[in-house]
Amino acid sequence: MSIELNEQQQMLARMVRDFAEREIRPHYKKWDELEEFPIEVMKKMGELGLLGIFVPEQYGGSGLSYAEYATVLMELGKVCGGIGLSVAAHNSLCTGHLYFHGNEAQKQKYLPKLASGEWIGAWGLTEANTGSDAMRMKTTAVQDGDYWVLNGTKNWITHGLSGDVAVVLIRTGELLDSNGITAFIIEKGTPGFSAVKIKDKLGVRASETAELIFDNVRIPKENVIGEVGHGFKQAMQILDGGRISIASLSCGIARGAFEASVKYAKEREQFGQPIAHFQAIGFKLADMATQIEAAELLTYQAAHKKDTHQAVTKEGAFAKYFASEVSVKCGNEAVQIMGGYGYTKEYPAEKFLRDAKLMTIGEGTSEIQKLVISREILK
Repeated sequence: MSIELNEQQQMLARMVRDFAEREIRPHYKKWDELEEFPIEVMKKMGELGLLGIFVPEQYGGSGLSYAEYATVLMELGKVCGGIGLSVAAHNSLCTGHLYFHGNEAQKQKYLPKLASGEWIGAWGLTEANTGSDAMRMKTTAVQDGDYWVLNGTKNWITHGLSGDVAVVLIRTGELLDSNGITAFIIEKGTPGFSAVKIKDKLGVRASETAELIFDNVRIPKENVIGEVGHGFKQAMQILDGGRISIASLSCGIARGAFEASVKYAKEREQFGQPIAHFQAIGFKLADMATQIEAAELLTYQAAHKKDTHQAVTKEGAFAKYFASEVSVKCGNEAVQIMGGYGYTKEYPAEKFLRDAKLMTIGEGTSEIQKLVISREILK
């Protein structure tokens, strides 16, 4: 496989880079400070085709590859991890679940609205007491004629408040039964369905996070995705692709921290010369550059496997684990290189570090990635 960006990827990267500089960079500090989700920016990205990246054109999407999707997230991550996370969650989780597992009627109904940005999507698996241990979820769905009645809560849900539609994984069988979880489509405004914003996050503060609440929510059986009981298996497949999302975003955050560090090191003078000339700083930059290069290679390898319909569980975990840890290291080194200035919000280093930390937690912690990798290599 070739890891060189082709002409289309280069054009896409330039478009996203220009958009980010024009629409995101001037405002990202305000969004971060106020924990404000700029839904109008999401709508603009929908107009550019960035909210239905791998959705086929017949459903209003861009019909692009995972490699191109990775390129988009890398460019967004260089400017704002929060915006990048929202684009990732919308594309790979909600929209991706409907595209890869929905029936034709569901695709026709929801994908055009999601791909265009007319609707924002959410996806819910995690609960307050069940993160990686998803088969112990307590939220339940009980069939009542042609409807399902949902009760319980979901936590840490991106776009849980502003999302127009959510794909949620609900227990329809017994605890610990991998065939006892089902995926449902729930539209905003459905009686009994509400959300509460989660505030005071460390990072990715421009991306909205919420708790979803289900109080006797009645959902027609037509809103079941796939077969009853197949939700857990669907979710695991979606998370394989989602790990490519987080790896890509991690690479972007890491490169953003690196580029800011290079710029600062060239401008900041000590002892009569730019600090970039000091070996201690040069070695930090060399380590950052090497690790970012390796993370990008792992990420594009996973994207290539996904695009060519190969098994991607191990490669996605490789990329997500390594790239997320690299993003934290690069954010930390950026703060160190900028010294006291790096510790203030006047400079971008501290935000890169705060945004990076979620990458080692969301869509499977680093520890879970190592568990996945070890199981795959010991098969």
